[in-house]
Parts: sequence; structure tokens; C-alpha cells
Amino acid sequence: MQEIEWKISDDPIPYEEALATMEARVAAIRDGTARELVWLLEHPPLYTAGTSADIADLRDPDRFPVHKAGRGGQYTYHGPGQRIAYVMLDLKKRNADIRAYVQDLEDWVIDVLAQYQIKGEKRCERVGVWVDRGFRDDKIAAIGVRVRRWVSFHGISINVDPDLSHYDGIVPCGIAEHGVTSLVNLGIPVSMSEFDMELKAAFKRVFLKNGDLGSVVS
Repeated sequence: MQEIEWKISDDPIPYEEALATMEARVAAIRDGTARELVWLLEHPPLYTAGTSADIADLRDPDRFPVHKAGRGGQYTYHGPGQRIAYVMLDLKKRNADIRAYVQDLEDWVIDVLAQYQIKGEKRCERVGVWVDRGFRDDKIAAIGVRVRRWVSFHGISINVDPDLSHYDGIVPCGIAEHGVTSLVNLGIPVSMSEFDMELKAAFKRVFLKNGDLGSVVS
């Protein structure tokens, strides 16, 4: 049975280092010399620009380093207190359907949030996972993916307890009329290690639901 490796980095990973690691791993997965990988990490404070980023949405270009990400989407923030999950899967084993894969990523986040009694929701016109605050939607998780030769990389970022003021330097994902939130902002204090356990359990429920797509190993 195919095993999916699960890796957790304790120290913040520089963005360029993460990109290089993903590039090498994606090539190895495609060549059949490495296992699929889910990599959990944090970055130092930075902004990333996706392939659809509009420079007008970069409100404070000198606040943090800005990196071209190569993934879909627009500007987003990464930093401490945010759980990044870079997901490198062979999508040919999963019907080679990129749209369905993105929906699975959203379902993964929604499943995890439900364990904390947070109702995460999808929006047909907006990628990511949102929380209805009554007066507006707040984004709690961003999704940006890239696929090369049917192997995915990049993935999701979930706000556990980041400094939300750091989003002020950009228009997050090009959407000015809504806000951002986090688990702690919603009154749910949680350690990153506990959150990682919930991520792993939910991953099995969402991605391995057919039983024949592999197992997860640490």
C-alpha cells in the first residue's frame, strides 16, 4: 500500500528553501523515487504573490519580504502562528481532477475546524475557507496550489494564532470587503502540536476515504 509521508518542521522555514524543497520532492514523486508528502511548517513573516497578484493590492511593500510563489491566487501573508501544509500528491491516483483536489483541501480544513466547533464554509466565488461573522465573512484559511505533471505542491495555510495586523500590508487574496480571523481570534486557544494531530486525523478522513489511496506515516 502506498504510504504518504507526514513531516513536521519545528523551526520556521525560509520561503525560498521551502520552494526548493518542494520542487525537488515533486520531481522525485513523479519519477517514482520518493513518497508523496504532507509537510507542516511555519514561515518567518512574509508576503507571497500568486500568479494573479495585482501590484495595487500590495499596500506596504517594505513591511516584509515579498516572494513570487508560482502558485495560483493573489497576495497572501505567511508568518508565525500560521500552520502551513504543503501537500505533494500524485493526482493521477485521484482521478486527475484539480478542481476536486482543491475542494478536498477545503473539506480538509472544514473538517479540522469542526473539531473546535468552528463552522468553516466554502464560497463559490472565493477560494479558501471562511467564517460567517454575521456582518461579514472572515477568511481563516487560504488555499493556493500548483500542479506539475499531475503532482501537486503548495497547499493551505490556516490561521491558528498569527498576528492578524500583518495582513494590513496587503489586500488578502484581492478581497478588500472581507476580513481575516484565526482560531485564537474566535476564542479557541490551541497549541500547534494539538492542531497538527487534528490535521493528520482529518487528512485521513478526507483524502484516504476510499481506502485504496494509501496510508499516512510519520
